Amino acid sequence: MSEMGKTCNGFEHTMFKIEDGNHYHIMSSYDTKLPGADKKQKECAIDNDRNKLAYTVTDVPPWYLCIFLGIQHYLTALGGIVAIPLILSKELCLTHDPLTQSHLISTIFFVSGICTLLQVVFGVRLPILQGGTFAFLTPTLAMLSLPKWQCPDWTQNASMVNASSPVFVELWQSRIREVQGAIMVASCFQIFVGFSGLIGFLMRFIGPLTIAPTITLIGLPLFESAGRDAGSHWGISAMTTFFIVLFSQYLRNVPLPIPSYSRNKKCHFSKIYLFQIFPVLLGIAISWLICFILTVTNALPSNPETYGYFARTDVKGDVLSQAPWFRFPYPGQWGLPTISLAGVFGILAGVISSMVESVGDYHACARLSGAPPPPKHAINRGIGIEGIGCLLAGAWGTGNGTTSYSENVGALGITRVGSRAVIISGGILMLLMGIFSKIGAVFATIPTPVIGGMFLVMFGVIAAVGISNLQFADMNSSRNIFIVGFSIFSGLTIPNWVNNNTELLQTGIIQLDQVILVLLTTGMFVGGFFGFFLDNTIPGTKEERGIYAWKEVHGEMSDDCPDIGDVYDLPFGIGTRFCTASWLKYIPFCPKPVKQTSVDAQEIGEVDKYKETVH
Repeated sequence: MSEMGKTCNGFEHTMFKIEDGNHYHIMSSYDTKLPGADKKQKECAIDNDRNKLAYTVTDVPPWYLCIFLGIQHYLTALGGIVAIPLILSKELCLTHDPLTQSHLISTIFFVSGICTLLQVVFGVRLPILQGGTFAFLTPTLAMLSLPKWQCPDWTQNASMVNASSPVFVELWQSRIREVQGAIMVASCFQIFVGFSGLIGFLMRFIGPLTIAPTITLIGLPLFESAGRDAGSHWGISAMTTFFIVLFSQYLRNVPLPIPSYSRNKKCHFSKIYLFQIFPVLLGIAISWLICFILTVTNALPSNPETYGYFARTDVKGDVLSQAPWFRFPYPGQWGLPTISLAGVFGILAGVISSMVESVGDYHACARLSGAPPPPKHAINRGIGIEGIGCLLAGAWGTGNGTTSYSENVGALGITRVGSRAVIISGGILMLLMGIFSKIGAVFATIPTPVIGGMFLVMFGVIAAVGISNLQFADMNSSRNIFIVGFSIFSGLTIPNWVNNNTELLQTGIIQLDQVILVLLTTGMFVGGFFGFFLDNTIPGTKEERGIYAWKEVHGEMSDDCPDIGDVYDLPFGIGTRFCTASWLKYIPFCPKPVKQTSVDAQEIGEVDKYKETVH
């Protein structure tokens, strides 16, 4: 670690200072793998990258800095975590029950905190935050759109909803219990894939032409939800979108002077890139404040039947007074989960997508936190722990699973602090926020058009992240163009047709009908299936398919680093004391000396040839 990283403190830390115009640049594998460089030069390049970090993955910053940066990671994930219960609320018949919405928000915070601590301490052991996943949203919404689970019309009328009525309580709890059961069973598959080491086998057949349509079709089908919320007041939603775009794109390189204190300079001003770090939070907060002003001045209509009424901040205002100060979420709080075959198969599509995305996040996180590329045993543990996290999320009843948060991986590159102690602080903070239920109640009162404006940006970015995976494949190839176009278009067309013609797919077996409906109305499953099948059956070279570039960027062919055990071994001496028996080397998630196999050597040779051709 550099001397600056050792001597600076508080706001004098390198994360707050402006060093050059490229402060936001994130080092990629191409920056360290120079053409013609030998192994020694590569190690030097990697060391130089690490020296740019204020704190690497195994360092422990001062406690006050851990708390401050933990809060920052919590706020970075805030938008995505809060969005999931708000999206699910309509399909769970909770549109006019903000108090229950606040309980769902508190529960997902609580479980995200537990899963973050498990992942950092026992899982992949990288500074990576865990939270709700949009990959589960699409199959969940498809499952809840089945005729059996469609909400009665009276639940959409605020005057007819009595949130404390036993009939209404059973109405929404029966739906979330169905989601809970599907997530818990599907998570067992993820646990098996992780701890059995099967994830490495699956990754051999999954490339950018499978990932691109799968992730893209997570965001695209949500346009209806975004349009419905934004359409409650297009002026407010457009303003929210404007602020988020302004802060995240136009003002991201503009620092703001913030009062700070250090032992050397005493009281002074430090320049911080607040717009770059909190664009979503700032955009929502400003729009929320404007809605409050318009509500107080009665500039917004007070009649529930009038357009623009849902932009008022007092529509859900009583939820703050109704919510208790403290509420401890517990497993089975909504009742005993129920299981249906259709729900399980649908959620499995989300589980597979989440696993593949997490493997990429692990390697990106390792690069940005100054850690060596994660070995197979660490990846296996990480995926297995994520499966356990999904199991816990199902048991607690968040209505969703958990996965690694890409947004927080990006925050590592901005702050240049890769310490896992910071993420542990963030996990503890999420636990506390989940218990302090007034926090969840506050977020449940966000005006509907403000949420819609956030969705317009968020869902678009999710779709674009999926498309960005195509950079690794040769998109001048007619083969690849066909696979991508057909997969994405089929993922939009087939679910739309099935939703409008469900009676034509009835086989007479109710359980089979439900499985078919959920799978064929889940766009990410349809598109991902066609992408996977076509990419692995239509002839094409690995270079054309993007497999070589994909593996290089995801670090699968990186050289072993001497400090790999310090980062990825099990904590509290478990790895060195209890994983020393010779037979334990056959257990996929136990730390072991990394030896290069003949297959790995052959693959490295192929990738080296590919890089020479490119250069």
